[in-house]
Amino acid sequence: MKINETGRVGGINSYKRNMDIPRQEGQKTNRKKDEISISAEAMEMLQAKDKTIDAERAQKIQDLKSRVSAGTYHVDADKLADKLIPYFKQFPES
Repeated sequence: MKINETGRVGGINSYKRNMDIPRQEGQKTNRKKDEISISAEAMEMLQAKDKTIDAERAQKIQDLKSRVSAGTYHVDADKLADKLIPYFKQFPES
């Protein structure tokens, strides 16, 4: 019976060895830093999306608050049970 695949460890160690090589003084490292840039158009789209989501979310919250305070909001027990079943399935029975 094979428990661990030890052949995979060598692949990781070769990368580690390259990083552990001491650099001599005066020797430049040619490593580039990672960069990310987001265009102005993408930023505008993101901000517009956030504004519409916030407005829709605020409307839903206000609607729920008014229904709860009026006593007209009722929870569908079947939908609630369907959402809870996966949570309880993760625990083994005692």
